[in-house]
Amino acid sequence: MPPPGDVKIKVRNLSFAYKENTVLKDLTLDIAALAVTAVVGPSGQGKSTLLSIFNRLWEDIPGAHLRGRVHIHLNGDYQDIYHRSCSLPALRRQVGMVFQIPNPLPMSIYKNVAFPLKLSGESNKRQKRLAVERALKQAFLWDEVQDRLHEDARHLSGGQQQRLCIARALVLKPEVLLLDEPTSSLDAAATEIVEQLIMRLKENCTIVMVSHDMAQVERVADYGLTLLGGRVVNK
Repeated sequence: MPPPGDVKIKVRNLSFAYKENTVLKDLTLDIAALAVTAVVGPSGQGKSTLLSIFNRLWEDIPGAHLRGRVHIHLNGDYQDIYHRSCSLPALRRQVGMVFQIPNPLPMSIYKNVAFPLKLSGESNKRQKRLAVERALKQAFLWDEVQDRLHEDARHLSGGQQQRLCIARALVLKPEVLLLDEPTSSLDAAATEIVEQLIMRLKENCTIVMVSHDMAQVERVADYGLTLLGGRVVNK
């Protein structure tokens, strides 16, 4: 458990169900700021669901419902992310997510990374260029693609595509980054690069990562949460 002053996410009495199937049961836990917290456990225990709760990605699923509280420290204060005053677009700008399978958009490398900026209303071309370059450098990808920015992103290798998706998540400078098995589809060399990236990113960003690879958890995680039967069995 992180020290009280270093808590980024507070979960209190959280239960979640898909229709009649209760996936998470009365969870109370704290997630450390500026650290990597790995969420582990057998398949079907709600690991990916927990990540989706932190940026409300589940809300369009028919029959899904949540009970409890989630507070995230954003912009200098704790926010109840399910209170009606919490803006969903603003939340997702601050809490980014990267999925198990890389999902580059059918457009250029540059436009992929700039896409969240477009959605947020950024119109200054110079600012967009600088933000895209910064995010690609953060994702350890700039040196490999700086001369290819207008090529189709889908032509990148699997590992490069995943780093592109991480760059796309980073371009809005999120305070929290959610990673759902980010290396499960990558080879050993690409996995090593992404792991190095994760360890660098925690200097400025809180990371919550689902992983089935316990050796990876040992390498990169500062804290671990094991989900079993819908509950946390260790903290």
